[in-house]
Amino acid sequence: MGLNLTYSPGQTPLDEDEKEGLLLPHISTVEELNEFEQQNIEEAIQWVLSQRSIPEEKILSASFIRDIHRRMYGHVWKWAGAYRKSNKNIGVDKFHISEAIVNLVKDCELWIGSELFDRDEIAIRFKHRLVTIHPFPNGNGRHSRLMADILIEYGLEGKPFTWGSVNLFQQGDVRTAYISALQEADKDNYEPLLRFARS
Repeated sequence: MGLNLTYSPGQTPLDEDEKEGLLLPHISTVEELNEFEQQNIEEAIQWVLSQRSIPEEKILSASFIRDIHRRMYGHVWKWAGAYRKSNKNIGVDKFHISEAIVNLVKDCELWIGSELFDRDEIAIRFKHRLVTIHPFPNGNGRHSRLMADILIEYGLEGKPFTWGSVNLFQQGDVRTAYISALQEADKDNYEPLLRFARS
């Protein structure tokens, strides 16, 4: 039995090659997949929480960005932590992912060094750019939120975000507000996403 996925608004479909990367062949529904991914994500969060410190220069590196994705999804997907090899309905061209990540890291270092934005806005801009690049086949939203939490808490010594205090993978008013805030950030208006992140 193959993996039969139905996608909600704002989710990026996997291609057939990516679906073949599933490490748990007994999974056949979205609900089962979500459950196993969530278990893996919780392990990644526990790993983050167990760290006494994570230096800013480590957080702002392509290797750390990939490592967090691998920790979040490595028990479920073979390609966890590897940049996508296909183009999607969102994101930069697959051949430009590495360059886009390097540019994001450099820009974030500049934002921090220049104090152009406050801590929350730096982390939110980092999260938004990361999800806009869409470096991985799946899990980019959840990954970018965890990266923002790591950056704000460990790199910038702020409080982690609450992200509406619900599972944003589930459809509903909170997810709709989140998607709307992301769309505003696409237009360079970060206020709704900043408010949402602290709601």
